Amino acid sequence: MRIRNLNHSTYQHQYHIVWATKYRRKILKPYVLTELKKILYATVKKYPTLWIENLNTDQDHVHLQIEIPPNIAISDAVSVLKSNSSRYLRSKFKFIREIYLEKDGIWSVGYFSSTIGLNETRIKRYIEWQGKKDHSHNSRLFT
Repeated sequence: MRIRNLNHSTYQHQYHIVWATKYRRKILKPYVLTELKKILYATVKKYPTLWIENLNTDQDHVHLQIEIPPNIAISDAVSVLKSNSSRYLRSKFKFIREIYLEKDGIWSVGYFSSTIGLNETRIKRYIEWQGKKDHSHNSRLFT
């Protein structure tokens, strides 16, 4: 994972985000995935502090490994990605427009998120070693 900087903070925040198609419809065919990737990466380019590390789908849900800085709420980042991709895919594919007649979009409400970080045991050990005499050993705990 990359260590990133803002004006007054340094962070290393990666998330595993999953969201599903509405009614779990299997619309994410390989040719749709190509267009989905295109719009998600284009959306992230507008927000330079967001970074997609990895992206894949099954036919009815999206898995995303993404860096989100501490000054952007996870819900805001997911909302932008879902709304932009929904609008784009509906405009691009007639069969998606026909399946989802309502204007609510193609994605189900909500999402799953979990943090991706350093090993829990390693962090616990690092915290326990704080204040010990051998400071050079502390730096080796994260290597």
